Amino acid sequence: SRGRKIKRRSKASSERASVGITGMGEQGTSGSEGGGSMVEAQAPAKKGDGRAADPRLQGISDAIRVVPHFPKPGIMFNDITALLLRPGVFKDAVDMFVERYRGMGIAAVAGIEARGFIFGPAIALAIGAKFIPLRKPGKLPGNLISTLQLEYGTDCLEMHVGAVEPGDRVVVVDDLVATGGTLSAAIKLLGEPLPLLLFSL
Repeated sequence: SRGRKIKRRSKASSERASVGITGMGEQGTSGSEGGGSMVEAQAPAKKGDGRAADPRLQGISDAIRVVPHFPKPGIMFNDITALLLRPGVFKDAVDMFVERYRGMGIAAVAGIEARGFIFGPAIALAIGAKFIPLRKPGKLPGNLISTLQLEYGTDCLEMHVGAVEPGDRVVVVDDLVATGGTLSAAIKLLGEPLPLLLFSL
């Protein structure tokens, strides 16, 4: 048997985990192409800030391939696997996350299946944090917490009970930001309501 599965329930507490969100690329629907650059969930980079001035961002943007109408018509998919073929650019991407979060008291990095597993462990190791995989149903054994996520359909995310402890500061890593449904589900899974921290690069 897979073990006991429970649904996430909200508990208001000043000691709940706090969550930061970061992503590698952006997906848009028809008429809204993702630029392929690093993005934050809160706001785009503005001229004059540190992100816009960092020359590594252009190299990262150039390394991400845009695939029209994938995984279904109307979606402009930003394929980060092309970036992984360029070790120097891949390192730049990880380094930028590490530089952002090192020294901020991050206790855990949570990676969303599947490409969040590419960047998440590398970032977690570099900043001395634990890594928490947020997985699709049927992938994790033992006692689990699950929550609904809506992106291209109806699905759910799961994690192990006890993976996040009260007071943990957590960064959520995913490769793409489309509708935000998956990230919202990840936040709920980690424990809502939260003092939500949106970090930019």
